[in-house]
Formats: sequence, structure tokens, C-alpha cells
Amino acid sequence: MSALMQRYQWSALDAEQRERVLRRPAQETRQGTAEAVAEILAAVRADGDAALRRYGERFDGGAPERFAVSEDEFAAAEAGLAPALRAAIDEAAERIAAFHQAGMTQPYALDTAPGVRCERILRPIRRVGLYVPAGSAPLPSTALMLGVPARLAGCREIALCTPPRRDGSADPAVLYAARRCGIERVFKIGGAQAIAAMAFGTESVGQCDKLFGPGNAYVTEAKRQVALIEGGAGIDMPAGPSEVLVIADAGAQPDFVAADLLSQAEHGPDSQVILLSDDAGLLDAVDAALERQLAELSRADTARIALQSSRSIRVDDIATAMQVSNRYAPEHLILALRDARARLVEVETAGSVFLGDYAPEALGDYCSGTNHVLPTSGAARYAGGLNVASFQIAITVQEVQPHGLRAIGGCAMELAAAEGLDAHFMAVAVRERHLARAEETKGARSERA
Repeated sequence: MSALMQRYQWSALDAEQRERVLRRPAQETRQGTAEAVAEILAAVRADGDAALRRYGERFDGGAPERFAVSEDEFAAAEAGLAPALRAAIDEAAERIAAFHQAGMTQPYALDTAPGVRCERILRPIRRVGLYVPAGSAPLPSTALMLGVPARLAGCREIALCTPPRRDGSADPAVLYAARRCGIERVFKIGGAQAIAAMAFGTESVGQCDKLFGPGNAYVTEAKRQVALIEGGAGIDMPAGPSEVLVIADAGAQPDFVAADLLSQAEHGPDSQVILLSDDAGLLDAVDAALERQLAELSRADTARIALQSSRSIRVDDIATAMQVSNRYAPEHLILALRDARARLVEVETAGSVFLGDYAPEALGDYCSGTNHVLPTSGAARYAGGLNVASFQIAITVQEVQPHGLRAIGGCAMELAAAEGLDAHFMAVAVRERHLARAEETKGARSERA
């Protein structure tokens, strides 16, 4: 048993033990979290800003006099930010925009039959709400990851909520990143109450149609609940506590692997990291590297708590490690392997993949260009990461000419009859009869002429 990460031999575990080993820590407290969140949502929905102030006092140590960030606050944030940090935010924004713009979904149209034109058009979601965590650490990078694709999608109304600092102000780097994305409406509100404010609307915060952004277990649960409530909002995906799974072979650098594990563990005490390797020596070396590197971290206490729910697993071979990873469906998957690119074909479930020794997950968090808002808690089994299409509505269009109705009307009537939907049948048949009568009339006129 490792001093920091619990050690297991995969082949020695039965089915129930394997399920338990891969269980996320947030799942252990789901019932209590759900009840607390439900109470917050109901209060904000009923009392609006008054409830936001009560929860601000309770969770943030105070509520700002005014939730909305003023123009003076934006200006002060930019002026007070170190030039190097401003330049890094600008650089990251450009790279994120380039990657996301290249992958934008395109509208299309085609004739599926003579006289039948079908189209798919794209429209931005009108009102979107972005959540940028800042409780344990400010995340200006998240403002970029949300704001850049929202801007590319063309969303007209964008609200951003971020937790206030102890003095009631918003983090300057978050404000600068938001302004860099063209976001003007930023509110100093955090946690589940911020999700409630954007979902239902309050005196200060307008109601949003869809919510985006990561957060802790309470934020994730709040998003889940508002998506189920009548009058609530849609959500991007389950995006909760951070997680990473690293698959490393004997040739991996222990210091690299340890740093990658700690980069996720320091996010929060409910984060989880998992290391899989077919080499016991590598696992031992990573354990030692973790101890050394923890001593250098300002958030070492947080990382240590997260490591208590983390796993170090010995597998018989890398093929088994890939199978375990697909079963876990990690938010981040690092392949610290000599044949990382070749192994990519075996990846079936993951939010984002990092290939080789020199692709730390931290680059994806900040500036490689991909989005760091990714599915967690196993949602990578059925969902991908955030992109421009997440902020758009795809609408299909049909335009049918008279000869097009004749070309496909019989098909529709046959299927409607099989399903016993008489009105469906009639909607087509009445038009066909109208066309037939029109042709008869036209033919009669031709004969008289």
C-alpha cells in the first residue's frame, strides 16, 4: 500500500472490487449533496437576490454590494494585471480560437429527391450562462474556454458568474479573460447559487437558456437539477471534480507522471487521479516522486486529500490498462507510452487524450488550443468536450415543390398507414388530391383551347 496512493493489482481483484476501485469519490456523497443543492435552488428561485446575498454571506464570507462587475472594475483589473499574464491570456485566446474555428460545424443543404430540398441551418443560443470557478483557485483559463466558443457561435447575450474574493471583488485575471472574449456582463456570484441565478433569473441576473462550465460536486449537481426543473435551463454536460488517468510503461519519466497526477490532485480534495502501469518499478518511482514534488506545492494539503481517493494500479500489460481506462472513461487520459500514437486507436472513452511524454495535461488546461471543459464522472462514455456547436442550435429545413410531394408522398402515406396515424396520411393525401384536381383542370382548359 502506497503512502499516498492506494496500490492494487488489477488481476487480483474480483468484479465487485474492480467496481469499487474505479468509483469516484464524489459519488460517495451524492445524496447529501443533492439535498443541499435542492434547498439552494428553491431559495434562489423564490427570493432572488436576497437569497444570493444570504448564501454569499454563508459560503463566501460576504456578499458584494453589487453583483454585476462595473466598467471601473474591468478597467482596474486590466490595469493591475502583470503584462506577462495579459500577454499569456491573449496568446491562449488566439490559439483556442484558431482550434475551435477550424472545427466549427457547417450548415448544409441537398435535394433528397427531385423537388425536395432539405437543409440544416445553425443559430446561436440566445442567452447563455457561463460559470467560472474561483473558490479554491481562480481560473481565467476557464473564462477563455467558455467565452471563445460562445463568441464564435455568435451568442448575443452572455452572462458569466464567478465567485467573489474575500473583499467582494472578482479575480482580475478572470475579468480580463472575460473582456478578452467580449463578455460585458460578469457577476460576482459562486457555487450552486450562481447556477440557480442564471437558470431562473433574479433581479440582477437575467435568465439563461443554457449553462456552461465546470465546478465542484455542488455546482455539477446544481446543473443537473436545473436541467430537470420546469422553467430551468439546459446544460452543457456533467463537468464536476477534475480527474486524470495516466497509463505509463517502464520507459516513462516518473517525475513527469507524478507532476501530471499532482496537477489534477491540486484542483480540489474531491479530484481523483489514477495511475496504471505494467511495471512495478515505475509505480514505486512515481510514489517517491510524488513525495518530493508535494513538498514544493503551495496546495500540497489539497493534493494530499485528493490522493487519498486516488489509485495506483498494476496491470499485466498495457492492453489491459487500455481496457480499464475505457471502463473508467476519464476526463483526461495521458498515454505516457513509447507507442502512444499507435495506442490511440484503442481509446474508446475519454474527454481529452495527451500523447507521449511531452504532452502534459496542463497544456490542454491552458493554451494548446483544445477545450478543457470536459465530461467527468464517467460521462465521457457518451459525451465529448465543449466546442462551438455546444453554443448553437441546429435547425432542419424542408422545402418541397409540387413534383417533390409526388415523388415522396407515397412513401409517407404508406408509413403513416402502417402506424395507424390517419391525420399524417391525410396531410399528404389532401395535397396530392389538390394537385390531381389542378392538373385535371389544367388539362380540361388545354383541350378547350
